[in-house]
Amino acid sequence: MSVNQPPEFVKHQERKPDAFLGGKLSIFQPEKGFRAGMDSVLLGASVPPGRGKLLDLGAGAGVATLCALAHNDLLDATLVETNPEMAALADANIALNGLEHRARTLTVSVTASGAERKALGLGTDQYDVVIANPPFFGVGTKAPDEGRSMARHTDGEVSGWVRTAVSCAHAKGIVIFIHLTQELPQLLAAFNGRMGDIAVLPIAPRPGTAATRVLIRGRKGSKSPMRLLSPLVLHGENGNAFSEPVDAILRGKTILDWH
Repeated sequence: MSVNQPPEFVKHQERKPDAFLGGKLSIFQPEKGFRAGMDSVLLGASVPPGRGKLLDLGAGAGVATLCALAHNDLLDATLVETNPEMAALADANIALNGLEHRARTLTVSVTASGAERKALGLGTDQYDVVIANPPFFGVGTKAPDEGRSMARHTDGEVSGWVRTAVSCAHAKGIVIFIHLTQELPQLLAAFNGRMGDIAVLPIAPRPGTAATRVLIRGRKGSKSPMRLLSPLVLHGENGNAFSEPVDAILRGKTILDWH
């Protein structure tokens, strides 16, 4: 794709791409509807080093995967997105950042049957790391924009996403999700039945405040016990400046510390 001649669907997006990781990435996002931000950047930065094959479930415009690729030159990625227009947008962003040789998209539902996923090119037991930022608003009033609604509404059941993630990971693969804190019991139940070495990282807006998000990581085939990590705090007690660790991640200088 030529940056100066984007495909037809880009007319539905904003005219200029957003900059991520301190300008290392330029990413088109929908002008209306769901727009990736902090969650996607943290998810991309959560991928540990030394991994070769990444799978992103519900990839949207591709922000999380592109951030992961920017952090790891040896990583190759498959992006799965059920919305064909968003999958095309992810393709455009991959090309815009010159990463066609390291990433591809598949248009398939995350909760499709294993046979359906295989027929569309998504195999099992293949990936070193599987990441996901599932829809999290659950049942209720849906967003008026269809794209935003699809990205942010589900039946409240994340176990299907976890099943697919674990199925796609290889025998010692890692699965990482980011979600709302109120979904942690459901996530733990799904992870605990299928993986070990589970680590939960709460994400809090400010020191001393309740966490609003969690990153949860598990390892397929592991029997190691669960760990609850110290919170990642986004801001200081006052002002809008990011904390030093978060600022370094947002600028593309470092990845997430799981210790």
